[in-house]
Amino acid sequence: MKKLIALVAALGLFCSYTQAQLLEEKTKFTHADTLRGTLSPLRACYDINYYHLDVRFDIDNKLISGSNLFKFTATQDFTKLQFDLFANLTVDKVIYKGKGLIYKRDGNAVFVTFPKKISKGSKEEFTVYYSGHPTVAKNAPWDGGISYAKDTLGKPWVATSCEGLGASAWWPNKDHLSDEVDSMMISISVPTGLKDVSNGRLRKVTDLGNGYTKFDWFVANPINNYDVAANIGDYTEFKDTYDGEKGKLDLDFWVLPQDLEKAKAQFGANVKPMLASHEHWFGPYPFYEDSYKLVETPYLGMEHQSAVAYGNHFLNGYLGFDMSGTGWGAKWDYIIIHESGHEWFGNSITAKDLADMWIHESFTCYSESLFVESQFGKQAGQEYVKGLRQGIQNKSTVVGVYGVNKEGAEDMYPKGAVLLNMVRTIINDDDKWRNILRGLNKTFYHQTVTYDDIINYINAQAGMNLSPVFDQYLRYKGLPTLQVTWQDGKPYCKWIADAKGFAMPVRVKIKGGEYKFITPTTTLQPLDLPGADKDNLEADTFNYYIKLSGIGKGG
Repeated sequence: MKKLIALVAALGLFCSYTQAQLLEEKTKFTHADTLRGTLSPLRACYDINYYHLDVRFDIDNKLISGSNLFKFTATQDFTKLQFDLFANLTVDKVIYKGKGLIYKRDGNAVFVTFPKKISKGSKEEFTVYYSGHPTVAKNAPWDGGISYAKDTLGKPWVATSCEGLGASAWWPNKDHLSDEVDSMMISISVPTGLKDVSNGRLRKVTDLGNGYTKFDWFVANPINNYDVAANIGDYTEFKDTYDGEKGKLDLDFWVLPQDLEKAKAQFGANVKPMLASHEHWFGPYPFYEDSYKLVETPYLGMEHQSAVAYGNHFLNGYLGFDMSGTGWGAKWDYIIIHESGHEWFGNSITAKDLADMWIHESFTCYSESLFVESQFGKQAGQEYVKGLRQGIQNKSTVVGVYGVNKEGAEDMYPKGAVLLNMVRTIINDDDKWRNILRGLNKTFYHQTVTYDDIINYINAQAGMNLSPVFDQYLRYKGLPTLQVTWQDGKPYCKWIADAKGFAMPVRVKIKGGEYKFITPTTTLQPLDLPGADKDNLEADTFNYYIKLSGIGKGG
């Protein structure tokens, strides 16, 4: 009973968090949503190459001020472009070749006009100077912004989180997932005595002599905007290394001094096994050049590239709870395994549109079951992913609305993981499946992708048309039903489904026998299984998340 109560509490906690801004249901969209979510001609006209973000945090007044240098390549001729900065932050000036540019605001979008035509292929740059009071996070990381907190010793503790909300909530940028900057310098100035930990590697620390210290971090790899992070506190650092597939990977851990011993124990028990599992299934860690970091934060966690935010209080599970209800999820630290999985899916492979956020979350949620498998065997991993079904609601679609910065339902986590386990079962070749997962990360390494990019790749490598299967589970909210009827004592079967051309292979058996694959369509056809009758025919509901009609459940 205690286990059940704990599970219900955990699920309630998860649902209460995910009902915040990032995953709230929304059916009506505004002009502002379109400006934020559409790759308009005024955004598509330039490709971002490099940023230098240089920002000072006045923590007492919750004020930031600074600049961001945009270096870009023109993809076409233009005189006007759009960048993004939330309306509660002031654009102080925009400088191009030493002179101010004319700009106009439309809510959170800023339109800059150049004095002469920018020619296709040319490389140009401008700098935005800005200041103001950025959005304060109400329930980070789901309702994001800047988190202002105090650590247990009463010292300031500040962190950013802006997935879904948008990085332009605290710094000016081209705020669209489709265009990742190639490299970046992040310079954060904080009150002297505190430290900033951001993405990439620390290049320089400078005492500015005015009560502030600047920390310069350089990111050598492409990075999406919402991954760019500032973490400010009285941090202490400890280091390690991991012998991975691409050589020696630097491990860098930043935690509050009072949590140092707990961090050494928890990170030591989880990080290297996580890296071994994720590299085995997905290929080399994608950011060796920038290192792997865990940074203690005042909120639960976020996949900030090469600086993963960690706030799970050094507990196993999800704040101590097993989200699968199987017991397997209580044996490891959910935040370390899940958020680090995003280095492969979300950070290296990034969806071009937030509507395809399932690419980030479904594969990463699935990585949890693969981690369980790597530690405790395949049966344990499949038990874990089956247990995640209890969190699926099937109230709306996993794919969101394109062009308006709207992700799909929170089912993208458990339902997506369950779907991927089904696809593995259908392919029925674990070596091929592993090669597909690794191939995705090799083919789309450091790239932005679409729904079709991912599905077409899996289809080609599997040698199967799995598009209707993915469509059914991602584009429709209902489950397919395997219907069996009897005519003259013989079984006939078909799928009842929404997706066009749905014909998912499924495993069936006579009770006590071995499973056999059949491939029903949406047209009734004979079910070839000698000896089957109404009482002994079963379908594999351990690996398949489906509805049944006229056929029993098999384990």
